[in-house]
Amino acid sequence: MAYDKFEILKTTAVPLPIENVDTDQIIPARFLKATTRNGFGDNLFRDWRYNSDNTPKQDFILNNPLYRGKILVGGKNFGSGSSREHAAWAVYDYGFRCVISSFFADIFKNNCLNIGVLPAQVSAEFLDKIFKAIEADPKAEFEVSLPEQTVTIVATGEQESFDINSYKKGNMLNGFDDIDYLQSMKDEIKSFAEKLPL
Repeated sequence: MAYDKFEILKTTAVPLPIENVDTDQIIPARFLKATTRNGFGDNLFRDWRYNSDNTPKQDFILNNPLYRGKILVGGKNFGSGSSREHAAWAVYDYGFRCVISSFFADIFKNNCLNIGVLPAQVSAEFLDKIFKAIEADPKAEFEVSLPEQTVTIVATGEQESFDINSYKKGNMLNGFDDIDYLQSMKDEIKSFAEKLPL
């Protein structure tokens, strides 16, 4: 498998209520030299997380021990800017398995789906409820169900659905990337090929 299967995720969340977060903020360009997915989490939001002397910025949310979890909650238009895959790699490598926002840039959204990060797009109103739930209790839990395509605020039971491409959904449920998907069909592909005229 390319990554862990995604079915139901129940966890706390990290709030980042900033709109128009672009991929250069998610992973600055100077960290794009590597070609494997490992190690990018160390530099997720690097310029927001660290001072020039590499000391943590105390006021940035990822440096606040109150906020932990496998869900990142972002503002509207998350992942805009360049098409770098490394932004999605950094999110995954840091430990997030789901990003919730009211709008995603298409390329970032697809890059996430390709590596096992679920971009769950909800309404602006429901996103605001999520931010308020975390503000009221940093340990508030949320449940993201890929089979049901829902996000639930556990404490109140409030829930909203999200859309996802059926092919990508199937891949995430199985932990497949595109190559894994083709490998899973190799017997059918072989059988089809054998029936083709020479």
